[in-house]
Amino acid sequence: MSKHSGRGRVAGLPEWDRCAVMGVVNVTPDSFSDGGRFFDTTAAVKHGLDLVGEGADLVDVGGESTRPGATRVDEAEELRRVVPVVRGLASEGVTVSVDTMRASVAEQALAAGAVLVNDVSGGLADPAMIPVVAAAGAPFVVMHWRGFLEGGNVRGVYGDVVAEVVDELRARVDAVLAGGIAPDRVVVDPGLGFSKDAGHDLTLLAHLDRLLGLGHPLLVAASRKRFLGRVLAGPEGAPPPARERDAATAAVSALAAAAGAWAVRVHEVRATADAVRVARAVEGARSTTSAPGADDTHPARTSEPTPGATTASGARTPAGTPGSGTASGARTSERAPGAHSPAPGADSPEGAR
Repeated sequence: MSKHSGRGRVAGLPEWDRCAVMGVVNVTPDSFSDGGRFFDTTAAVKHGLDLVGEGADLVDVGGESTRPGATRVDEAEELRRVVPVVRGLASEGVTVSVDTMRASVAEQALAAGAVLVNDVSGGLADPAMIPVVAAAGAPFVVMHWRGFLEGGNVRGVYGDVVAEVVDELRARVDAVLAGGIAPDRVVVDPGLGFSKDAGHDLTLLAHLDRLLGLGHPLLVAASRKRFLGRVLAGPEGAPPPARERDAATAAVSALAAAAGAWAVRVHEVRATADAVRVARAVEGARSTTSAPGADDTHPARTSEPTPGATTASGARTPAGTPGSGTASGARTSERAPGAHSPAPGADSPEGAR
């Protein structure tokens, strides 16, 4: 693990001095969040470049929705959707991840320029996945997964969700390492929303230190998920639509960054890019003021950075744009986090991809 809040470095990828931001490009007609908006190659590549312009450090390209009840696309269709987009983004110098459960798609995406494989099944859906990734020497995201979400949640009952997710992830990581993927190329993901209800997701977020205890960099993918809608709605209200959950997503991003996550995966990048930079600046200020002999008379007092300037902590502060600072003000009154926690099995990931 690196010195940066224990968040770790992934071999084969750039090293950031803060929590990285992974932008999402769904090349699907049926994603819960943005299905159909970027379905053709040209629109998808442009969207990925826009995300980078807004502060994404890497872009995750997927061609198959994992929302509950979604019909799996066939291999040929997934390849048709994904590979040209990966190639187009990689040719522009973008750090590209491929979001797939198929070894053939991972293999061709890596050949087209992807540098990371993000498999929501952790290699369980396709036995050929681990050998392909190991042979390529690529980094691999191992997500906590209990099966395809057909007809709702699968096995969403836990006695101790943190202990069970940690144990199941540890077993899966052991299998991945035994399959030949190097330890410094493994990332873990708790699988928020996958076979988990809102209470499970919030509990996992409250105990990210336990997941970091697995000894691998941590990816947190909470963007627009249903548990955020439950928190925002409160016990009596209706959850807001997925695309109205970006401020809540940015709040989770800041919390995850402060806890030491390696990266957060989000649909709307700008607010989260700001959030993780603020978290890094606070981290830097804490380190400075706690150093022996440091002048802590006014530890929190600093001059306002010029837009686009580099701060003392090494974080880049992007120039402000209208609407970029919404993460701090949306739906904070009358809605206590965790105010509504549906019964186990009632909360689906609403298309985690």
